[in-house]
Amino acid sequence: MARIQLNDVKKSYGDVNVLRDINLDIQDGEFIVLVGPSGCGKSTLLRMIAGLEPISGGDFMIDGERMNDVRPRDRDIAMVFQSYALYPHMDVARNMGFSMEIRGDAAEERKSKVAAAAETLGLSKLTNRLPKALSGGQRQRVAMGRAIIRDPRAFLFDEPLSNLDAALRVEMRLEIARLHQKLGATMIYVTHDQVEALTLADRIVVLEGGDIQQVGSPLELYERPANKFVAQFIGSPTMNVVPVEGGAGGITLADSKLALPHLGDTSAAVELGIRPEHIDVVAPDQGMLKAVADVIEHLGSDTNIYARVEGIGPMMVRVHGNIPARSGDPLGLNIQPLNAHIFAADGTALRRADAIAA
Repeated sequence: MARIQLNDVKKSYGDVNVLRDINLDIQDGEFIVLVGPSGCGKSTLLRMIAGLEPISGGDFMIDGERMNDVRPRDRDIAMVFQSYALYPHMDVARNMGFSMEIRGDAAEERKSKVAAAAETLGLSKLTNRLPKALSGGQRQRVAMGRAIIRDPRAFLFDEPLSNLDAALRVEMRLEIARLHQKLGATMIYVTHDQVEALTLADRIVVLEGGDIQQVGSPLELYERPANKFVAQFIGSPTMNVVPVEGGAGGITLADSKLALPHLGDTSAAVELGIRPEHIDVVAPDQGMLKAVADVIEHLGSDTNIYARVEGIGPMMVRVHGNIPARSGDPLGLNIQPLNAHIFAADGTALRRADAIAA
């Protein structure tokens, strides 16, 4: 396994800076997920680690050894791509063991390692099949098996589930989680899927515009985002952000006062963030905010209400279970103060009192 360090790593194409001063310390056996919008540099960073893209500046280290100029084949890193990239004329066993075959490893050793990897991934009964006879999930498992057989120091995953349907994504997400638990390997995983990031990661790295916005555990990013970008990027449905007037110890929104003592001095506040599940629906005359239901989505376990709030505009509310509300119904909304987030003019989140004490 491996400890991976990125020290002031940069990537540029001519005058265009794609990544700037990336600093990241990935511990041995850690599962790191890189997330961010399209064009933020997450796949480029992964390819730089793999050696498929040259590093423009800084130091890339594996177990204390500088690897900037080491060839990809000599970095001892295995990569699983978005496309399965299987040889169509080779069966599962040969696809998985082909890297050993071209190295000239003994046939018995190849057979043993293929059998072990197939057992780990539930492919033991499929080793004689060609890729065309496999489902999408099975093909992705073959691609993962090809990486496992190399016994690398680290695994890299570049959006490996994006070509699968919803049911297979869930199945493969569980497979990858089990694989990490079994191997205890260092894994770096790129995705744009919120659920994959929140369920798989030991830590999430949020990238935007070539910079790291925040690094932390899934719950840390969800509950204590460093800025408005992270707050709105992490979590689905996305966080509501509305303008407010700041004041010492509280804020004013739509002529309603909201005390926020856990955030200290909120005089610099210009926006309030609140997740849809942290807004309570009450009778119209009992809410701090007056609203009218616009569109209602009944999801079975939850109900999404898109409301028009007086003095604010559109907000989304998520209620557990089903509620007998219809479009056009008046609603009262109460914001849960302890779950509120406050942002300054530059988008920075005000620190919470418990975070300061820690």
